[in-house]
Amino acid sequence: MPTLISPTTRLYVAFQDCREDWGPGLHEDGFGIDPEDDLDSPDGFADWVRRRVRLDHGAGAPCPDERHASCRWIVEDGQVLGGIAMRHWQDDDLGQIGYGVRPSARRRGLASWALGEMLREARTVLGLHRVLIPCLEDNLASARTIESQGGVFQGILDTGQVRVRRYWITLSRRPAHQPE
Repeated sequence: MPTLISPTTRLYVAFQDCREDWGPGLHEDGFGIDPEDDLDSPDGFADWVRRRVRLDHGAGAPCPDERHASCRWIVEDGQVLGGIAMRHWQDDDLGQIGYGVRPSARRRGLASWALGEMLREARTVLGLHRVLIPCLEDNLASARTIESQGGVFQGILDTGQVRVRRYWITLSRRPAHQPE
């Protein structure tokens, strides 16, 4: 059974395996990787992990004054299967939640499950009433994932580099992925 965990240096080898599955030069959504990040060396990886988790906070704790996000890895049997991140601020281009599942783990419902878990966190930890979630215009699998969690299509945004579908999800008392 998959779990969502905070990034950890204990899974360095598993994370590298996940990146290899994506392939060189491809963007791994949901991990918060910047072009200047050194993920290949153990020290660079440890620094990146520290930066991912240092501003995460629990329910009731105030948000730090600087931009930050809750980053989680989708892990099962010691394998990193994907990542999901929730920005704690509204970004009209990027939205608030981004995710990705490694190619070999797709079509198992992992993205829908992880998104449902992050929506619950958005409601219970951050007290949000709705979130904006984007996906690339041609990523129909991601669009279906967002729609399965209650996403309502707002429109297409042309960022100048890519065209992005934008969805709003209204957060109710009961997470969208749980039966009544």
